[in-house]
Amino acid sequence: MGRSRFKFHETHYPYFITCSVLDGIALFSDPELVTIVLNSLSFIQTEWAVTLYGYVIMENHCHLVVQSEKPSEHIRNFKSFTAKKMILSLEERDRTLILEKLKFHKKLHKHQSTHQVWQEGVHAKQIDSDEKMSSVLEYIHFNPVKAGYVDVPEHWRYSSARNYMGRDGLIPVRLFGE
Repeated sequence: MGRSRFKFHETHYPYFITCSVLDGIALFSDPELVTIVLNSLSFIQTEWAVTLYGYVIMENHCHLVVQSEKPSEHIRNFKSFTAKKMILSLEERDRTLILEKLKFHKKLHKHQSTHQVWQEGVHAKQIDSDEKMSSVLEYIHFNPVKAGYVDVPEHWRYSSARNYMGRDGLIPVRLFGE
């Protein structure tokens, strides 16, 4: 399958984005790889002026609610950077089984690297109303509950649900409505 058919048309709106790991591989059961994603999300907020309204990182995908003047470029660079850092982390820790999976499932036209972490493209949906924003944030925060990992959203470490409960999350987000 080719690149994503979902496009960023109007940059003055936030977007609900899903980034999926290739072939559903559960990379984010490894806390070190989650830390790479979290640190990168912090970086894009401070260095690229990306507004992060919410996130959840599940075993094999992450959902983000972001707004940016250059969303396509920023998400592409985010995925490229995190993929390189995750591969390096796996190599340094000699995680050969997972590396072999990432090599085996790599798309044939990906000549510039030995491994592929992310599926191509992103599933992006424009959020053009307060109702949509509330619905999307509820959806992403309840992802771990629906999956049966926790009973309430704020118990999932890798989510902005705690931020929205008035507690400290692992990384800062801009709370919707403030």
